Parts: sequence; C-alpha cells; structure tokens
Amino acid sequence: MTTTQVLIAGAGPTGLTLACELARDGVPFRLVEAAPGPRPGSRGKGVQPRTLEVFDDLGVVDRVLAHGRTAMPIRSAAPDGRVTLGGTETLGDRPDIPYPASLITPEWRVEEALRLRLAELGGAVEFGTALDGFDQSDEGVSAVLVADGVAETVTASWLVGCDGGHSTVRGRAGIAFEGETREKVRMIVADVDAGGLDRDAWHLWRHEEGFVSLCPLPSTGAFQFQASIAPGQDPGLALANLRAILERRSGRADIRLDEPEWVSLWRANVRLADRYREGRVFLAGDAAHIHSPAGGQGMNTGIQDAHNLGWKLAAVAKGASPALLDSYEAERRPVAEGVLALSDARLAEAMERRGIPLRRDAATTQLGIGYRGSALARDDRDETASLRAGDRAPDATGLTTVDGERRLFDLTRGGGFTLLDFGGGPATFPPGLRTFRVVGRPDGPGEIADTGGHLATAYGASGTTLVLIRPDGCVAVISDAGDGPAVSDYLNDLCPIAGS
Repeated sequence: MTTTQVLIAGAGPTGLTLACELARDGVPFRLVEAAPGPRPGSRGKGVQPRTLEVFDDLGVVDRVLAHGRTAMPIRSAAPDGRVTLGGTETLGDRPDIPYPASLITPEWRVEEALRLRLAELGGAVEFGTALDGFDQSDEGVSAVLVADGVAETVTASWLVGCDGGHSTVRGRAGIAFEGETREKVRMIVADVDAGGLDRDAWHLWRHEEGFVSLCPLPSTGAFQFQASIAPGQDPGLALANLRAILERRSGRADIRLDEPEWVSLWRANVRLADRYREGRVFLAGDAAHIHSPAGGQGMNTGIQDAHNLGWKLAAVAKGASPALLDSYEAERRPVAEGVLALSDARLAEAMERRGIPLRRDAATTQLGIGYRGSALARDDRDETASLRAGDRAPDATGLTTVDGERRLFDLTRGGGFTLLDFGGGPATFPPGLRTFRVVGRPDGPGEIADTGGHLATAYGASGTTLVLIRPDGCVAVISDAGDGPAVSDYLNDLCPIAGS
C-alpha cells in the first residue's frame, strides 16, 4: 500500500493543471490516466484570455502561444455565395489585459505543454493506470489502481475526479449528473489534411442541410473538420462520407481530404453534477459539467476549476482551515451554470445560422468570471465600485521596480498570496506574505512605482488602499480604509500559511 496527499484521476487539461498546481506547491500527488498514452485529436481548440492568464501564472503560456494563433479570422460562405469575415475581434491594447484575444491551438498541444511543465516541476503522468474503485472515511480515501493487470491500493487525503464526462469517480461517489443528451444535435469532428485550401482563415460553408468547416490547426499541417449531422443524415466516419459532405455543402471539388488522423461523432450533452464534492472526493472539468463546444468554454472552464481547487488543496495540506475547501463548489458550480447557459445559447445560434457563431466577445473571454459574495471575498467598498473582492485581479503595465519595468502579473506569477499596499497599511504583515508597497520611487525589494498610473486606475485605489490577491488571481480583500488587521485576520482565519 502506498500513500499520497492527492490522487488525481484523469490527465487531460484539467488534471494536468491541477497536478502542476500541486507540484509547484510541493504537495505529494499521483496523476493517473487509464489511456495508454496521450490522447490524439484537436477536440477543444479554443483557449480563452482568462485561461491564458492561468497559463502565465503556471509558467507555461509561452509554450501554448508558440503553437497557436490568436484572433483567427472566420470566413463564412452563405448558401447564396455571400462571404462574411469575422472572428478577428480583440479587446485592444489595454494595460489591465495582457492577452486580448482567444487562441486557436489543438487540445493535444495544450496537454503537451502542461506535461512538459509538470516534468519540470518533478511530476509525471502514470499512463495505463485505471482507477478501479475507492472507499472513503473521515480520514481519507482508499483507492484501487490497476496497471498492466496488477492491482495496487493507494491511500490519499483527497481524490479528484478529472476523468471526463463518463467519470468513474463521479459514478462511484454517487453524484448525479443531471441534464440531457440531445440525439438530434450531432457533429462529425476530425483532424485531416486538406490539400488545395489556404490556411489563412477558418473556412465555414453554410448549406440548407447544415454546415461544414475546416479550421487550420496551428503548429500542424492538419485542419479540424466539423460537419453538423441532422436526423436522417449519414453519420459515417469514413473518409468517403467526409469528402461527400464537404463537396456537397461547400460546392468545391478541388479540396482534397486525406484519411483522418483522428475522427469522432460528437453528440450534444448538456449536464451538470448535482454537487462537486462528496466527503474527500471532488470533481473538476468534464466530470462536473459538459456542454456544447459553441463559444469555446469547456476546456477553459475545467482548467479554471483546477486553478481554483489546486491552491486550496495545497493550503489545507499545509495546515490551513479545511473550511477553505467548502468554497470550491460554492465558487465554481455557479460558473458552470453560467457557461452551460451561454454555450446553449451559442449552440441555438449556430443551429439557426447553420454554422458556428462568428462572434467572439466579452461573454466568451471568461475575464468577467468572479466570486463576489463568496466566503473568501471581503471588502469595505459599496455596490457602485467597479472592482470588488471576488473579481478577477486586473493586470497593470508601467510598474517600476529596482530591477526595471514590470507588469503586475510579472510580480504575482507563481502562486501564493500578494498584497498591494498603496500606503495605508501597517509596517508589517503576516510573515512570508509577498507584499509590494506602492511608492513614488522604489529604493529596494518590495517597492514599486506606479509610473503609468495604471495600477491605481485598475484597482480604483486611493493613498490608503490595501488589496490582497489570491493565488488564483482573484481579489481576496480590498480595504480602501487601509485596514491591515482585516488582511491579517483573513489569512489567519483561512490561510495561515499564505506565504509559504
């Protein structure tokens, strides 16, 4: 029998993100995956700006960006031949937003980048290792793992199911997965080579029988093929059917599809777990919520689940109050409810238009997701304030330190709590807390000058404001009154090891 602190089942983007969080915090874990190796296929190919911020914090964003393309144009051809160009919208050059547009990259590239980062942090995926069952008590979880036909018993303080829509963890924990499968809404998805087609845009053709699209997958020579399949239409995954659908709906016979590298028939599932926790067992990602790919929210929501849960598990493993873990479901399940509603609306739009929506807007960036009203959100601001505790902590450019100019995210990267002291706090804060005092001219470590004024603007700060930022990039405490004891009490109540 072996022991660990956290057992993670499932090594997709969600499980890998959680493993990276735990690894960098020095928390023992095991990450097991039933599949014999990395999964092929582009699957979820859209990475939203908020997820890019998560990757920045984890130290993996450069790898992800290197294999993707931001603001990819979508060229849509209507049945009458009219062509519309969309999808190029960005949030512009803003000091508070470092990544102003979504990124197109194959999901397997995201997993690859996270596995490389995990290896750098001393972790690894145990491929070909299936979770066969588990029992739990007040003290922990006892799980049976099977690899190469050999069973092993592992005890862990917590088990996290990141094992997808058919989650073994969710089923064994007895958690209901409420919703529906819409058999009338289906789509063929494949990764194919497409000769005779340029790669400068995502190509979409709308036809009376449905849509077909070919999206170039950056850092590969392939395209992602998507085609809606209505009742009565041929759902066959053979190359001949893919070619026939493309020629019929695009009106082009000059595009040469090769044998798919990966192909699947997608069915619309809209489901949400009844709860995200059963004792010492948690759910994250598709194990907790599945929905339409319209709007590009699924993979991103799972990654952000892990970002939220990871620092909390690490804190409790090191001695923080177990009550901290109660905030995971309270914060993340409402987010999934909103994502389900958004993706459902975008799916309805897609079906009406016979094609994917052309809009990429504020609703899909996930930058507006926050946790106002959470037990972890405390401030002395009123309802009219544009930034409140629980909101995403904005970035800011033009900060001067003794080492040169920095962005705020350069200073908060790497986990842990960060305190911004605009001048009103006491001389000392809890030991180990990363603190930056805003001054006119920095003379030493821990001092920053808001040279461009962007930091004060982003946080609506006065000369007495204190802002405590959580490890997952959300605002924990704002005190315009400069209430230092409020910061200390917050950390002592929930996270006494905030700076470790």
